[in-house]
Amino acid sequence: MSNSSDYPGGTKPLSRPELLGVFAFWTLMAVLTAANRIADQREAVFSAVPHAVPIGLAFQQMYLWAALTPLVFWLAGRFSIEQSSTWIKVMLLIAIGVAIAFSVDLINSTLVKTFDARPPASILGPARRMSGPNSPGVFSVLRGPMILNHFILYWGVLAGGFARDYFLRFRARERETAQLQAETAQLQTQLAEARLTVLNAQLNPHFLFNTLNAVSSLVERDPRGVRRMIARLSELLRYTLEGGTEHEVALTQEISFLERYLEIMQIRFEGKLEVELQIGDDARDALVPSLILQPLVENAVKHGVDKIESTGRIRIRARREATRLVMTVSDNGPGPAKISKLDEVGVGLANIRQRLEQLYGSEQTLTLAEAPEGGTVAQIVIPFRTRAELRTTLVASEGSR
Repeated sequence: MSNSSDYPGGTKPLSRPELLGVFAFWTLMAVLTAANRIADQREAVFSAVPHAVPIGLAFQQMYLWAALTPLVFWLAGRFSIEQSSTWIKVMLLIAIGVAIAFSVDLINSTLVKTFDARPPASILGPARRMSGPNSPGVFSVLRGPMILNHFILYWGVLAGGFARDYFLRFRARERETAQLQAETAQLQTQLAEARLTVLNAQLNPHFLFNTLNAVSSLVERDPRGVRRMIARLSELLRYTLEGGTEHEVALTQEISFLERYLEIMQIRFEGKLEVELQIGDDARDALVPSLILQPLVENAVKHGVDKIESTGRIRIRARREATRLVMTVSDNGPGPAKISKLDEVGVGLANIRQRLEQLYGSEQTLTLAEAPEGGTVAQIVIPFRTRAELRTTLVASEGSR
């Protein structure tokens, strides 16, 4: 059904079911009116009148109103009750109502006079004497002043038109609201995607800048190591360029990227960096934000391993806990006491926190605490889901539409 605002004056033509409803209503009114007139013919004068005459006149009057109903409904749409009412509009509706009532009464009176054939006096007999010489005639009940009745009918039909107009406008507002909500949801999704893209763009230069600094620190001391670092860096660049449009990747893919980065760091620390990976088998297919672990490892190196003289140790763990995926990165550095606020660890963790909020809302956590064996442990908890589960959910949602 089209919006009512698509029609001139905000009105909407009656549909076929509505026209059938109007026809059925006035047909019922005609039947009731005809039955009432026949039942009221108690005098002998009425007995001489064929029943077909009052029945035909009743149907004529009601069907005349059926023909006028679309016009009155159109007036209701033009003078909507939702619009500001003025005395001019009210007086105009009253004037139109009087004109319609007068016109209907004139048509009906003309037809009544046309069929007003009095039976002969021999047939009337005593009835004529009962009626008297000044009797108004057989059709007096039909020919009387009916303008007031038609005026009341006009306001009844007009009230129905107002109700229909209000219902159509209400339905149109509901559809418009639903459309606006859908558009708002789509815009929110696009905004979230744009924010994630910006965050990824912010992370990549930061990561590359720090990695290049690590490479430059060994140019004079270990040329062979620098060549290996450059080779690994080229692989990291290829990864970030090819998978830059994905906001989530499989944990195995993230670990593969992380291993290349750690190899660069091990070359930099010249054997004084130990790395331990503990990835649960049931967690390898889990989806995680792209480049989510690298900033944690980078901060473990910068604020942990780089602050001690002995061999540094970085431990990376990932496990599934029911419907959650828990990932931790710990080091044996001086501990989080040296960091008063989470944002002070640089762009990396602040970026992670914003990306997690964009992707998972309140269903995620990022914490920084002291490790039981000393040092710092950063922990990320996100909902556990795999790409296969997402495809199944998507197919199920499309099938239910």
